[in-house]
Amino acid sequence: MRGAARAAGGRTGQLWPRPPAPGPGPPPLLLLLAVLLGGAGAQYSSDLCSWKGSGLTHEAHRKEVEQVYLRCSAGTVEWMYPTGALIVNLRPNTFSPSRHLTLCIKPLRGSSGANIYLEKTGELKLLVRDGDLGPGQAPCFSFEQGGLFVEATPQQDISRRTTGFQYELTSRHAGPDLHTLSAPCRPCSHTEVLLAVCTSDFVVRGSIQDVTHEPEQQESAIHLNVSRLYRQKSRVFRPAPEDEGGGWRGRVSTLLECGVRPGRGEFLFTGHMHFGEAWLGCAPRFKDFQRMYRDAEERGLNPCEIGTE
Repeated sequence: MRGAARAAGGRTGQLWPRPPAPGPGPPPLLLLLAVLLGGAGAQYSSDLCSWKGSGLTHEAHRKEVEQVYLRCSAGTVEWMYPTGALIVNLRPNTFSPSRHLTLCIKPLRGSSGANIYLEKTGELKLLVRDGDLGPGQAPCFSFEQGGLFVEATPQQDISRRTTGFQYELTSRHAGPDLHTLSAPCRPCSHTEVLLAVCTSDFVVRGSIQDVTHEPEQQESAIHLNVSRLYRQKSRVFRPAPEDEGGGWRGRVSTLLECGVRPGRGEFLFTGHMHFGEAWLGCAPRFKDFQRMYRDAEERGLNPCEIGTE
């Protein structure tokens, strides 16, 4: 990297790959030419974690590709008046180069004016279509699979268009296909439960106080009464007043389709932080978790230690 300006701004004036039509993506050489052929500098604002720029620096009759380089594990990209295209290169300096990483993106509210693709060796796979801000729009994929290609869509008036998204890198494992980090709507296996206890961002014992549904977002918010706090990386759960029984209170999210409802009994709730929100992972009944843990402990298979009383 040769300074913040070079790192964040990259190059403009580059040839622009054609948008992918149904079938195979553009040839790899076409995208490589787009990267290698450069031009004048661009106007932008960057702190190497987030980038904000304008498509008005492009000449109206040219379709240009601008390179953006970011070096953090999380941040935001905002592209006002989008024209041409961006290639967003993530070079995080907070992780070991050999460590497996998963990249997730989440469009900002009101984002419009461009499609967002996964790009690898000239092949483009659509992640977020322009204007599609429906539920579940936080695709995740293996960081080794490629980078991000943001392509402006034809617009008669770009004056009110801004394409923006958050990105987040995590060391959690990603499967071979695009997916979100939301927990599946099925019971976790014994192995999944024990692994979740050791690797989750939060692990608590408690009960469900209430569930509120958000149909527009296709999400449910689970309000928890927590009797024991094993671990939390963010302050999701906060102390409750003594006159309300003490312990902790907090909320976690899950998919609406999971059909979570208030009910009796204690559970072990695990999960991860995703774009600043706590998302539910495995949540077995506590008595079932106790049995799983003791069985694994007797066989020497429990991956970590945790109190079960």
